[in-house]
Amino acid sequence: MAFAVPVTPETVRRATLERNTNETKIKVSLALDVHPEYAPQRIHVQTGIGFLDHMLHALAKHGGMSLELTCEGDTWIDDHHTAEDCAIALGLAYKQALGPIKGVKRYGTGHAPLDESLARAVVDLSSRPYCHVDIPFRREKIGDLSTEMIEHVFYSFATESRITLHVDLLHGTNDHHKAESAFKATALALKEAATRTGTDDVPSTKGSLLRD
Repeated sequence: MAFAVPVTPETVRRATLERNTNETKIKVSLALDVHPEYAPQRIHVQTGIGFLDHMLHALAKHGGMSLELTCEGDTWIDDHHTAEDCAIALGLAYKQALGPIKGVKRYGTGHAPLDESLARAVVDLSSRPYCHVDIPFRREKIGDLSTEMIEHVFYSFATESRITLHVDLLHGTNDHHKAESAFKATALALKEAATRTGTDDVPSTKGSLLRD
């Protein structure tokens, strides 16, 4: 029978990496497990794009993760490189922290309301990267983040973490609320999918979920 794995300093799933290009310089430290005594949740996100900071903070907070992410990007051009590269770096860190796909639930579903908006996210730690996002926005930007980049952030994260991710807005009218409910729903789905079962079982009839 599966049982919860106690969180200790030795069992925390962690990753730290840097990703530097001519467009961005990123440092990210991610922990998938938190504990009030052994591994308290710490979140600090500074990308240079305020609304992106807000969304990544929500992703970590409600996903039960610790996240420190800083980015020096060419935001004087636009928000594209910074938003995309932060999602890429976070996806790489997630893949590294998660490690081999065994002893975890694999699948996760999250629903998150924010006032009039309700989003659903479904995750499969499949090692087969795929992303579907359906969030109709009315505005071109929310703060300094282009609304078109929100789908791209999910896509880049899913691709680099090698997960299958579906995010759908079920209903809503306020663009800020739509985006935030989508990130919170994704956080809940990721948290469930990465929950350890206490076994060493590969959750697949194939017997293998390779992550090369």
